Order: sequence, then C-alpha cells, then structure tokens
Amino acid sequence: MRLPKLISDGMVLQRDAPVKIWGLADAGEAVAVEFNGRHYSTEADDTGHWSVTLKPLPAGGPHTMTIHGENHIELADILVGDVWLASGQSNMEYPISRIAHRFEKEIAAVNNSRIRQFRVPQEYDFNAPRADLESGQWLAASQDNIRDFSAVAYFFAAEIQRKLQVPIGIINSSLGGSPAEAWVSEETLKQFPQHLAEKRKFENPTLIEKIQREDRARIDQWYAIAAQKDAGLAEGEVPWFAPQLDTAEWAQLSLPGYWAEPTEEGDNGIFWFRKNLALPEHLAGTAGLLELGRIVDADETYINGRQVGSTSYLYPRRRYPVPAGLLRAGENTITVRVTNTSGRGGFVKDKPYALTVAGERFDLRGPWHFRRGARMPSLAPQTFVRWKPGGLFNAMLYPLQNYRIKGAIWYQGESNVGRAEEYKKLFPALIRDWRSGWRAQAG
Repeated sequence: MRLPKLISDGMVLQRDAPVKIWGLADAGEAVAVEFNGRHYSTEADDTGHWSVTLKPLPAGGPHTMTIHGENHIELADILVGDVWLASGQSNMEYPISRIAHRFEKEIAAVNNSRIRQFRVPQEYDFNAPRADLESGQWLAASQDNIRDFSAVAYFFAAEIQRKLQVPIGIINSSLGGSPAEAWVSEETLKQFPQHLAEKRKFENPTLIEKIQREDRARIDQWYAIAAQKDAGLAEGEVPWFAPQLDTAEWAQLSLPGYWAEPTEEGDNGIFWFRKNLALPEHLAGTAGLLELGRIVDADETYINGRQVGSTSYLYPRRRYPVPAGLLRAGENTITVRVTNTSGRGGFVKDKPYALTVAGERFDLRGPWHFRRGARMPSLAPQTFVRWKPGGLFNAMLYPLQNYRIKGAIWYQGESNVGRAEEYKKLFPALIRDWRSGWRAQAG
C-alpha cells in the first residue's frame, strides 16, 4: 500500500469540510484509516485504487494518522486549517530568498510551524494527466525553509493566519513565464482549437527531443562565437576587466539607460562598461554590497579585476556581495560585461545602482565608459516546451485535485498579454475548469 506525495507527514488538511484520503494497494486489499479518534474502512478496487472521506474537522493539531493494509503507515504532525493553492507565473513562484533583503527583520523572526508549504515539482506532460507528483514534502515556515517559500504565498498565509488564527497550508504550483493555456485540461482546450492543435503536436516526444537538441546547438554556437569575437577577452591582450586598462578612447554613456539610441551601436552582442570610484582610506578592505539594478540580459561583474557576481538572465536584481580585502583606498574600478541576445539592451531605470560599504552609500548613476566587445545577430529565443498548452495541468495541477482546498490565489497574465482578447475567455475557462476538477475529484 502506498500514498500520494501530498498525503504525508506535516500535511495541512482543510477544516470544516469532508476530506478525501486516497492511495493504492493490491486489488481487493482491505484498508483502514484512523484519524482524530475516528475509524474509516474501505477496500481497494480492481485497479488498486482506494479512498475514504474524513468527516469535517475543526482547526487544530498536530494529529497522527494511521493507515492499515497489508502494511502499516503512520503519518505524524498533521494540522487542520485552511489550504490554499498558489499558482501562476514568476511573481507567484518568486521565492523569499530573492526579496529577503527588503524584509530582513520580518524574515529573521519567522518560526511558524502552523504555516506550511508543499512545493510542486516543475514538470510537464502532454499525453495524459498524472496520478501523482514526482516528489515533494510539506515544510514548515522555519528559518531552515522560509527562503524557499513563495514570497506572495507566505505573506498571504501570514496575513490570513493573523486574522483567522488557524493553521495555513500552501500548495505552491507555479512556474515562471507560464501562459494560462498551460494550466488547463484538454477538455477546456477544445474551446481553443489553436491551443489544442499545439498540444497535439507536443504529444510527440521525438519532436520535443529534436526541438531541444536543435535549440541547445544553436544557442551554444551563438555564445561560443560571441566569446571568440569578444575583443574584451582577446588572447594576448589586456582583458577589459583589468584595472590597469586604458579607457581613454572609450565612449561614455549615462547609466541607467539603454545603449542603442545614444550610441547607434545596436543592441545585440557583448558590451563592456567601466566606472572608477574613489573610496576614503577608512573603508579600504571593508566588505560591501554592489547593487546594479536589473540588466538586459546577462552580466559578469568585476571589481578591481576580480569577479564578484554574474547573472544569466534579465529579471533578477543584481545584488553582489563584495568580499573583505578587495576594495582599496583611492580609485576602484567596477567593470560590467553585458551579453544581450535580443531586443533592447541596457540597465533598467528606477532600480538601485550603488556601492554600499560600512553603511556609506556611493551612487553609481551617471557617466560610465562604454565599448562594444562583439557584434552579434539577434539570437532567436529557445522553445519553452513546458509552457505549451495542457502540459502543466497534467503534471502540476491534476494530481492535486483530490486534495481538498479552501481556494486558490493566482498571479498570471503577463505571458498572455499579446493575446488579451483571448484571455478574456481563456482565464474564466481556466477558473471553471479548476472548479469542476476539484468538485469531481475531492467531492
């Protein structure tokens, strides 16, 4: 006898509602469930599936559940409260680790075993809804776990708990960049023939392997050629991140901003930026923090010739710790090597650009030296197979629908913005799809 991943130690069950407990056993195997003083019994059907429905329970816990068949399973530390599904794209997925610097006191104080998250593994399946998840566990909001919580979901849970004083469980099933059509069933996709046709196309694993293989080869070749052409890393020459490099002939550009318009350099390829910053003697050797806002697309950043950070895509904030012993009295050189593969390259405005050392903040906005390292054609984006219609529903949503929930919180829409008129129908269809699925399976 075995249980789905959601039915496990530390789970949060929905209060004041019938709750299904289910699993697999041998055909005809007798199964008994004991929970909170009540006993439930059933028998596995011809396919080995079994389920019992717990009577509504008040908020509370921790409880223990025992399940008896030919083997014996005991689940510990179970709470009863409100369970919420947190789904959508990047702003729902966005973990606390990425915003911890803005909420240092709040995060440092977190130690709440009555808020728990189950993080659904990011998988897709175009061929059939999956019966279970590949992995996952319920984890409490402790100092060991909090940085992996969805930030939106955690603060939502904390506020709801503050008001209701009940345990809160979050099922975090989210994926950055995902469009709404990836989160609906095949039945709902029948209302959107173009999406259904695309799903059918990606049911072929050979096609997926071919697309991914060709994408990898094309992208690897672009980066290899760019690195080979990059004058800033030319063999036998002083690298452009070296402090002693003479930049007298470099152009100047005011940052933050985008470089194509003022420089007429175009957007794509490798671009180098350098700025000298004078520090007083009392800060020499002191650790610091370098903030470079957001950069389109990727960067490698150096101080005094030593790399202090890198980011491979445009969305994360650049917050690079500067180790002790690197900064010196007098002139310090900050160098940023930017790779822009397509679109408008630059440093996003309205973000922080500064070096902070021992509480003293040095503004990095204004003129920087600028030079192109390599001119490259635009790189066509990779095919994000996992975003295709129906795939996330089958692997990340359908396996949850036996599990009773209070409701869902959703952040999504950016990836459908180019098809806003369709979204007026697609999003309500998604809501109806989910409501139907949970009613049918969870009861």
